[in-house]
Amino acid sequence: MYTIVAIALFIVLMTIGCGVILLKSKENADGIKVKKILKFSLGSYISLIALFLFILAPRVAFAAASDGSASGLGFIAAAVSTGLATIGAGYAVGAVGSSALGAVSEDPGILGKTLIFVGLAEGIAIYGLIVSIMILGRI
Repeated sequence: MYTIVAIALFIVLMTIGCGVILLKSKENADGIKVKKILKFSLGSYISLIALFLFILAPRVAFAAASDGSASGLGFIAAAVSTGLATIGAGYAVGAVGSSALGAVSEDPGILGKTLIFVGLAEGIAIYGLIVSIMILGRI
């Protein structure tokens, strides 16, 4: 586990260092090199996080349970359901909110209709919270 944390820290520091170097260099006007480095670092970091979640986290959760039950996995499931729902809600509100703002700027009379769509996008986070409460109620 410490190896994965060390690799993730190395990737983060490498990304920050490359960003500072590319920021200081004036020769990169098109940004293609920056995009390649960012894609590589994000891909490797996401794969490390996935490795941690799917391989190492269940072992840690089972080790934390002293009575042999799987309550640790229940806590992880509740956290993942809430976290992914809020990430999805944030993405949805960003997309719907910007579109709604553009539509309202053209026709101010449709403000009420656009607020309904933004509210529906925010409801995704509420559903994730309800699922995590149901999971915690079963533990």
